[in-house]
Amino acid sequence: MRGPLNIWRLIRTGATFERTGAMKQALEAFDAPPAIRLAARVLGWPFKWLGLKGDPNHPPLVRAIAALGPAYIKFGQLLSTRPDVVGEELAQELKVLQDRLPPFSTAEARKIIERELGAPIEEIFSEFSEPVAAASIAQVHKARLHEGGRLVAVKVLRPDIEKAFRKDIDAFYFSASMIELLSPSSRRLRPTEIIKHFESVVRGELDLRMEASAADEFAANTAGDDGFAVPQIIWDKSNRSVMTMQWEDGLPMGDITAIRAAGHDMKGLAACIIQMFLRHALRDGFFHADMHQGNLKVSGTGDLVALDFGIMGRIDEYTRRAYAEILIGFIRKDYRRVAEVHFEAGYVPADQDVDAFAQALRSVGEPIFGGDATQISMAHLLAYLFEVTERFGMETRTELILLQRTMVVVEGVGRTLDPNLNIWDVAKPVVEQYITDSLGPRAVFHDLKRTAMVLSRFGPQLPQLVENALLRSSIPLPEPAKPSKRNAALWFLIGGAATSLAFLALQM
Repeated sequence: MRGPLNIWRLIRTGATFERTGAMKQALEAFDAPPAIRLAARVLGWPFKWLGLKGDPNHPPLVRAIAALGPAYIKFGQLLSTRPDVVGEELAQELKVLQDRLPPFSTAEARKIIERELGAPIEEIFSEFSEPVAAASIAQVHKARLHEGGRLVAVKVLRPDIEKAFRKDIDAFYFSASMIELLSPSSRRLRPTEIIKHFESVVRGELDLRMEASAADEFAANTAGDDGFAVPQIIWDKSNRSVMTMQWEDGLPMGDITAIRAAGHDMKGLAACIIQMFLRHALRDGFFHADMHQGNLKVSGTGDLVALDFGIMGRIDEYTRRAYAEILIGFIRKDYRRVAEVHFEAGYVPADQDVDAFAQALRSVGEPIFGGDATQISMAHLLAYLFEVTERFGMETRTELILLQRTMVVVEGVGRTLDPNLNIWDVAKPVVEQYITDSLGPRAVFHDLKRTAMVLSRFGPQLPQLVENALLRSSIPLPEPAKPSKRNAALWFLIGGAATSLAFLALQM
């Protein structure tokens, strides 16, 4: 029955887009190929009367997405952070989906809290406000703990949100498969993989214990970062559908007028946002992946305060090194090295020409770096790089989607504070420091240290493992030879050198 239901959901989606006047806008924003345009109109126009009306106070696309439910809203939030994909004007329209959605009732929120925490709300909080923020998956209340009187933020999942999300995500998968079928050129973008990634991200948000854990890890990683703060989780007041954390006073990052009036260093804050994101992504491999204005505050002391840890990104060490080398290559205009990194990482097929790829990368970098600060944009770089890599057969790397998306968002936030922000000048010291730490002599000793630690655990087992492998492969074992004095001395020297190297590495 899932197939017919998904077709019905696609019809309802198309009808809603037609009824709200959003269909043409959406197709043009994504530059949809003719086959997709035809399919969309066939699914929508004849059934226009079945579509949802939505809120007439919103622009057409926001109206359609908000009417279709939480999964669509979450996807719209993602698109609001991609002006390089949907254009600046549409991205601005979609920002209303980030944190200004209608809340559910406070009475319902109280019931959820009492059910999850197992006590009357009066025994938990001495004060409990109406919603102070509402998004597609949860809303936030300001409260005061009954014990100790500490001010806290209480995040509560929307009722039945998981059921609603599960219903719509099936339709997303069906849509992705139809797009791949109707537009073979879209397969390089791996639509199904993108939906799979989107699903995994949102499923993490549907269990607030996972968000609390992410916030706790993020706080531990960033404890030594001056000018950056993460609220403390109150673990005994948190559960699957409720998360309680320390309340952080501050000015919303979106209120530029108030931040400027408070006398904060606008240029310093803009640089801080870029550098903190890069530091967390490169140094820790764990970063806040939803750093729009609604999830950031400026404290009274000028510190950057991060909120909402439902979407976090994680990248492995090898990918971090490759990403850093690509960034520093562009910053230094070393296009040959950028090309080589793409080939070494397997991002571009090995049968392509590295020199031709380097030349194409130069065509990406030079127009951007030749402009003034307002024209030097990570968003533009990623958009042009996307076009070039498509010509060279590079597939979309789903593990880098959050990293690239967040970089664009962070740049946008920075430019609201400092329109003349030069992202490359700001990024350069962080990337160079990471290169020094991770690709220089210090990194070699770090890798040796880890290798020595592994050998120290498994080294004594290696002879037996080799012998077992030889026995399984039916390779005859050589007769043990009587060691000569020369061989014994040689092995003694090799063993001593290896032991000394391991000892030095362990001291680093």
